[in-house]
Amino acid sequence: MLELNRIIQEIEDDLEVDVDKLARRALTTEYHLRKMFGTLAGMSLAEYIRNRRLTLAAADLKAGQAVLDVAIKYGYASSEAFARAFRRFHAVNPSQARSDSIMLSSQPRLRFHIHVKGVTDLRYRIIEKEAFYLTGFHTQVQLVFKGDNQGIVDFEKSLGKDLKARLLSLNDIEPKGALSISDEIENQQAEGSTLDYWHAVATSNPSKEFESMEVPAGTWVMFESEGAFPESIQQMWADAATEWFPANPYSWAPGPQLLHTEYSEDFSTASAQLWLPITRNS
Repeated sequence: MLELNRIIQEIEDDLEVDVDKLARRALTTEYHLRKMFGTLAGMSLAEYIRNRRLTLAAADLKAGQAVLDVAIKYGYASSEAFARAFRRFHAVNPSQARSDSIMLSSQPRLRFHIHVKGVTDLRYRIIEKEAFYLTGFHTQVQLVFKGDNQGIVDFEKSLGKDLKARLLSLNDIEPKGALSISDEIENQQAEGSTLDYWHAVATSNPSKEFESMEVPAGTWVMFESEGAFPESIQQMWADAATEWFPANPYSWAPGPQLLHTEYSEDFSTASAQLWLPITRNS
């Protein structure tokens, strides 16, 4: 947490900061930093930096600075590009921000705190896996940090039971069972960016009936949870980020994130396995 708060201070000191340099100073990778930040903050690092810029830009406009000057100050190539971003965040044009009657948005400076200090029974395994395939159904949806992702909900509802049964018969290796898979978040950008979502199984023998992706050999960490749904699964994600990664010599690696969930009859409880690709820190 101290390292993340130091990174927040560096961002405040220089809103044009190079994220790769931030990560190297923190002795980690840019990918790991972005994943950890997004999991803990509920927004991407890019979105946070952009929103902080636009928060401060509004104050400069209120102080009477010209729109083009403010746009250049906060890294926009033109006043038009700045105006588009400003409208998305504040819901008004930059010129309107000077009015005393206009309500503006604000992105507070983040501060990270640990509330649960190592008391969670976090069960995990480290697994070295040979290359394997994920085979199933694939779609692209928008990235949503909070609440249900309606695109995923609608996609899952569109898949017939017979197709799912045929797919499940191909599952001959770990992880076992049907998997919800997220992969290739476009540039780790803000909410609304493109996310590749799969309903798939792990297999050594993919079928041409379904779409497939090959996953290279590598190291994985697998977490388990059981309890109230969806709270226990959300807590598992949070514990992985706030407790496991800081306490172990591994970083989050690029690759698909695999979640297998088994529900009770009334969907009030669930048991789950979360598989994340990792690399050992040097």
